[in-house]
Formats: sequence, C-alpha cells, structure tokens
Amino acid sequence: MAKVTTGDIDPEIVKALEAILLVAVEPVTVKLLAQVLEQPSSVVEVLCNRLAASYEEAGHGFQLVRVAGGFRLQSRPELAPYVERFILDGQQARISSAALETLAIIAYKQPISRVQISAIRGVDPESVLRTLQARGYITEVSRDDGPGLAVMYGTTPLFLERLGLNSLEDLPPISDFVPDAGVVEALEAGLRVVPDPTTT
Repeated sequence: MAKVTTGDIDPEIVKALEAILLVAVEPVTVKLLAQVLEQPSSVVEVLCNRLAASYEEAGHGFQLVRVAGGFRLQSRPELAPYVERFILDGQQARISSAALETLAIIAYKQPISRVQISAIRGVDPESVLRTLQARGYITEVSRDDGPGLAVMYGTTPLFLERLGLNSLEDLPPISDFVPDAGVVEALEAGLRVVPDPTTT
C-alpha cells in the first residue's frame, strides 16, 4: 500500500479544513470532511493528525482532538478555569434595552415573527433576536401558515426560570404597563398644537 503524502496538497485545503473545524459544534467525521474537501479519507486523516501535532507543538490554548468518532477543536483542559470564568461573566453581562424591549414583545405576543416584531418596534430586530437566542431566552417555536412560512419565535423555559415564573400565565398583565384611555387623552390634549387664529 502506497504511503499517504500531503506534500502536494493545496494549502487552501488545509485552510478549509481548519475553517470547518472552527465552526463545527459537534465532532466532524473524517468521512464528512473528505466529502466536503473532495479529498481521500486517508489524506484528511493525515492532515488532521498533523494539525493536531502542530497545535500541540506551538503551545496553543486549543487542541484538535479525536472524540466521538470525529475531530473537534476544543480548549485545553488545563485552561478550563479561565474559560469557565469567561462564560460565567458573559452570562452576567447586562442585556441591552433594545433586547429587553424585544424580549417583552415576544413574551406577550408569542408566537410572533421577525416582521411582526419589526412592525411593533420600528426597527429590524435581526441582531437582537440572535442575541436573545444565543442567551437561550427565545427559540423558534413554529412556522407561520402564510406565504414564506416565516419563523415564529417564543420564549424558553430558561426565560421563565430567570424571571422566577412557573408559566407565561404568571407574567404581570400588560395593562400594568400601558396607561389607560384617560391618561392618553390628557397627554394628547397637553401635547396638541392649537393654531393661533390671529395668524390665519
């Protein structure tokens, strides 16, 4: 059997391999990597092993390991205290007012689409939705029956847990945050501009 060599491998293939491993959440099998890279499995196997050795030799804070039938990039075990501290600090980071407003809309109006949220807030909520999903407060709960089958968002059990609620029924009535008709009328009367008859 001929020895596998990687000397003629295009450097772009190695870069592509690293890029795939970087974004992969689960371990990636050699078979799948070979299909995506359009390379023989034996070559991909050698490339992964060489990358793992080069990361180890360079003393990086991450390593390429074979786990659960595939390869995965992960932080080095001895650096776990730093990684845990970073993750915990990130979870305690304050949520922006825009994200809070969007989260409240979803909580009270769910299931609700991105377009519907945009119509209420007046701005595109795409980045805020990604943040809320990353934090685990909202999730995709269904698809709209209308044209385009828009994704419908709803809150998660973590949302209820963080607020100390048993169910969505325990949310305070939305009327608690909305002024009644009398207050609205008084505001409108106070802000209404009355034309001066002497200037007409």
